[in-house]
Amino acid sequence: MTTSKTSESSAAAPLLDLRALVVAVRRRRRLWGSLALLGLLVGTAVAVLLPPPPTAVTKVLVAHKEDQPNDTGTLIRTDVALLHTTRIAGKALQSLKSRENPEDFMRDYRGTGLTNNLLQIDVAGDSDAEAAARAKALADAFVADHVRRMRETAKAEANALLDQRDRMRKELVEVNRTIGDGPPESGPKASADRESLFARRAELTSRIADFDQRAEEARIGTPQLIAGTQIVDTPHAVRHSLPEAAVTNAAIGLVLGLVLGLAVAAVGAVVADRPVLRRDIAANLGASVITELPRRSGPLWQRRATLAARKRLTTSLARTVRDSAEPVSLLELGCARSTSVIALNVARALAAEGPVVIIDGLPGPQLAGHRPKPGDPTVVSGERAAAVPDQGLRLGVGSVAPGTAWTDLQYLGTQTVLVVRAGHGSAAWLHTVARQLADQRIPVIGVVLIAPDPRDRTDGTLWDGLHTALRGRSERPAQQNGTGRWRTERLPMRAARVPDSDQEVR
Repeated sequence: MTTSKTSESSAAAPLLDLRALVVAVRRRRRLWGSLALLGLLVGTAVAVLLPPPPTAVTKVLVAHKEDQPNDTGTLIRTDVALLHTTRIAGKALQSLKSRENPEDFMRDYRGTGLTNNLLQIDVAGDSDAEAAARAKALADAFVADHVRRMRETAKAEANALLDQRDRMRKELVEVNRTIGDGPPESGPKASADRESLFARRAELTSRIADFDQRAEEARIGTPQLIAGTQIVDTPHAVRHSLPEAAVTNAAIGLVLGLVLGLAVAAVGAVVADRPVLRRDIAANLGASVITELPRRSGPLWQRRATLAARKRLTTSLARTVRDSAEPVSLLELGCARSTSVIALNVARALAAEGPVVIIDGLPGPQLAGHRPKPGDPTVVSGERAAAVPDQGLRLGVGSVAPGTAWTDLQYLGTQTVLVVRAGHGSAAWLHTVARQLADQRIPVIGVVLIAPDPRDRTDGTLWDGLHTALRGRSERPAQQNGTGRWRTERLPMRAARVPDSDQEVR
């Protein structure tokens, strides 16, 4: 169990730790780096293996009677929609003397409104010449259809105006007849009637002249619109640059792959909930991090520091095993190979003072399958641990991975050092390890962190209680390691942290 301070800090922890998330995503750089590279390769392959078909482009200037300076593009969008009709597609195919289905032909071209009066038409074909011919036929068909619609509209408008004019003329004839046939009466009423007839005749004459003028304007305006609708850019083939297309597609694929990889890595880190920072690992295991080791040797300029850290760890663990009142074990989680190397180094350091036996409880052949060198300690399997004599020093090596037989860990050692790979176990499993070791009354001396994040600046030392770092230790009689004498165990002492650099040693 943790102290009240730990409980309060856990309760106040944010729902999503951005620092831990960034570190987890950075540790999965192989995933998002691979997806980014895959996107780059796929984009390049698409540009090389699936080049765009031969395409021709032309531009048509479209004049509208309803053109307004503040038009929002409704008219040109209507023209684009009309371009994608079977009537225009059929007329274009008819001029090309092609038997292709208009619906299929409509999939090979598209229209784009560049401005309120400029329409661009892109047409694909089997060759550049065919694409240019199809673009010209389509543009001619569109212009012809647009001109026909404008003429029909103007003709309909002029006919409507002329019909109105003819009706007015008939009414004017009736008014003139009434005026001419009227009796020569005098009087106020007769004068008023005649004045109204003259006023009506004047109004009809004016309206007839107006209708004539409007009909004439409708006829005159149509040729201007017809002349304004024309092909302003001769159909020509579009040249495609393979290197440019490859670079563009590769950049798009790289960005998409990188975004997808980062998203997958972030979601996976949140769902998996595997602690990476030394602060979180120490809090979940209830033990302080005593040292850190890289998983691999790393570049040449870091090998010297790595070897120095391994030497300091070996010296510290050898001193702990030598002075411990009870057998000590190394329990790994996600780093069996590194744990076996540490165990062999510690046993070799202790071999100069007497016989040392390593009890191999690892599920794999990391210790059992190694080739012994002259002077190496004896390696005994876990089944033969009971037959090991009490003389000499014992160092148990086991695992706390899922599937571990928890009751057998006490035969490897009654106190342990956990060797944990950062980001391997989930927070729930680290809690399980801490609870099981506490139930078996196996105190955790400290944690050796393998493959830590190099930019981790969090504190892996627990400050809120000695019993948290040394779980399960109590005043009980214990047999001294390898001496056969029984004595009372010393009072618990805070686990000493192994320095990680020469500066800390100084």
